[in-house]
Amino acid sequence: MNKQSHYSKWLTFHVSEKWNQATVESILKGPLMISNRMLNRLTRMKGIRLNGRTPWLKQTVRTGDRLQVAVRPREKADLEPKPVHFQTLYEDQDMMIVDKPAGVAVHPVRGNDRSTLVHGILYQWEQRGFTGVVRPVHRLDRGTSGLILIAKNAYMHQLLDRQLRQRQVKRRYLAVLGTPLRETKGTITQPIGRDPRHPLRRRVTSRGEPAITHYRVVRQNKHGSLVQAELETGRTHQIRVHFSHLGAPLLGDSLYGGDVSFIQRQALHSSELSLTHPLTEKNLSFSSPLPSDLKHLLGQLQIKLLPL
Repeated sequence: MNKQSHYSKWLTFHVSEKWNQATVESILKGPLMISNRMLNRLTRMKGIRLNGRTPWLKQTVRTGDRLQVAVRPREKADLEPKPVHFQTLYEDQDMMIVDKPAGVAVHPVRGNDRSTLVHGILYQWEQRGFTGVVRPVHRLDRGTSGLILIAKNAYMHQLLDRQLRQRQVKRRYLAVLGTPLRETKGTITQPIGRDPRHPLRRRVTSRGEPAITHYRVVRQNKHGSLVQAELETGRTHQIRVHFSHLGAPLLGDSLYGGDVSFIQRQALHSSELSLTHPLTEKNLSFSSPLPSDLKHLLGQLQIKLLPL
């Protein structure tokens, strides 16, 4: 885990020759990708500095100038921190990659939710004297384990959400199905929408949103299959709905017809996540090993877990 560096609300941009004579506004909206909404807030709060002074937005800059924006304001969450088990794989001033256990919701969805991942992150921050708002960039269902991307401020959430929508964040999952698949690899392109007969369920429907899942069979036998799935889109329950539509629901997934006699949660694990850091431009790649309950499930199905 990368240790969190000293907190600073300011993000610094050093003006290169490429941006010589550009306006402050063009840099904020260009390489820094500040939204109009955030730009208005920064202007009101005097959160923009050029060489230590507050500039006009139309003011031009020169090579070597230092432009700073206060994109890491001190914030206070409206949830009470609670100790919740999870593992942090990466953390800096702006983002985190965490490994969520199955059975833990990402954020409160009911009034009595007191032990979510968000509660646990807030508790961990509190122990270090840091306050902030936890902003998940994507979601995992309560019963799904594995990697999830977290932004620590609104600016980073905006940048990561843009990457996610532009399909620059790669997410791979491992799923255990109760049925072997006829095709050992393929792409499912069925649109997904709400099921009018059930408030929580989604279904394949021509009136739904586009949904694309790439998959390959890792191991399978007559009892079931271990499948790697890569999301190109991120619809609610996408992997669960798509494999159920193929007639091979995930084991343990009672909502979509999966057999619950072997495992009591959907057999789905977010195993790999990779992206380019929006600020440092470093390539980041993380993996999470299959949890013990899914390893046990594969043993029950007599599917050998060899290197992927």
